[in-house]
Amino acid sequence: MLRKARIQDVKDIQKLLTHFASRGDMLSRSLAELYEFLRDIYVVAEDGKILGTSSLHIVWEDLAEVRSVAVAEESGRQGIGTQVVQACIDEARQLGLKRVFCLTYKPDFFGKFGFVIVDKSQLPHKVWGDCMKCAKFPDCDEIAMILDLA
Repeated sequence: MLRKARIQDVKDIQKLLTHFASRGDMLSRSLAELYEFLRDIYVVAEDGKILGTSSLHIVWEDLAEVRSVAVAEESGRQGIGTQVVQACIDEARQLGLKRVFCLTYKPDFFGKFGFVIVDKSQLPHKVWGDCMKCAKFPDCDEIAMILDLA
């Protein structure tokens, strides 16, 4: 079931994100960050277990980021990633945002939604706040992609 995250989901969301962050696939998120940005987060849950998650983080009046996309490995290839990303895109449209971006190692996945690869320099400097926390900074190897919603 796709839904917005709830307070009781936060620790399980963090465990899922930490699993992928420990492999270098994404940034880890502290409990404090997850509680602070709880309203940004979507989950797919079944029988009380978080199977997948993503977040829509508003950056500016016309721009948001789809981030922290993760699906439990045992739940892969079931469309869960598609559900949580599509929920973010749908919300961005409802809010009147013009563009959504992501930083990813999975450009083919995001390309299915219409995201296109762009040079990171096209993203506003405000975007790079999270990057300062990354072990790979300043040698980021993620791919920047943008979806034009206009």
